[in-house]
Amino acid sequence: MKAALVTGASGDIGTSIARDLAGSGWSLYLHYHSNQEKIKLLLAELQSAYPDQEFYPLCLDLTDEAGLSKLADHIFSLQAIVFAHGKTEYGLLQDMTSLQMDVLWEMHVKMPILIIQALQEKIARSRNGRIVFISSVYGEVGSGLEVLYSTVKGAQIAFVKAYSKEVASLGVTVNAICPGAIDTQMNAHLENDEKEALLEEIPLGRMGKPGEISFWVSQLLKEDSRYMTGQAIYVSGGWLK
Repeated sequence: MKAALVTGASGDIGTSIARDLAGSGWSLYLHYHSNQEKIKLLLAELQSAYPDQEFYPLCLDLTDEAGLSKLADHIFSLQAIVFAHGKTEYGLLQDMTSLQMDVLWEMHVKMPILIIQALQEKIARSRNGRIVFISSVYGEVGSGLEVLYSTVKGAQIAFVKAYSKEVASLGVTVNAICPGAIDTQMNAHLENDEKEALLEEIPLGRMGKPGEISFWVSQLLKEDSRYMTGQAIYVSGGWLK
């Protein structure tokens, strides 16, 4: 039975990824930090719909390295990791604190790398392993008022390009999907006028949906995608590209 770890499974994109992968026959380790209620509902939904598959909740603070051994100990067979967690910080760079910098770096870059270190051997056993980062179009083009977020997302893309070369001989592919403006809670802060101005900049004239990101995760985890590695795939409706 094929199994994947999805971090940030309680988020809008993470939940969509979990549903799509479960529908494709994957058993899942569903990571969350604080939104236990949403994970309970998701677990009940998936267990009811796919009784022959297995679904496990995993609670972990991805800014706390002390919990890493707990994560590794609770994961057995594994063929894929999808990093779908994250947060941003809005504001001028000069107003950002050292702690804010540390949290974003730890969450988006260091902890994913530590998780990969801990789980690489398990993923490589299948000779058809998959690692996917949900990065951001800002990792390529950058964004004022989100300089730190743009920086760590750019670091994810750089990691994907380098690490994919290191593990290619193990049959493991490593890719990033880089969403543009997606209609999720992360963008719920936008005022109506801000949203309208944003939509005017997007050639397709609308924000993306979580399912339009999880679709590409499903494609990358298919066996036929084994020749695709080291890539950053931009899914932005033509925005900023």
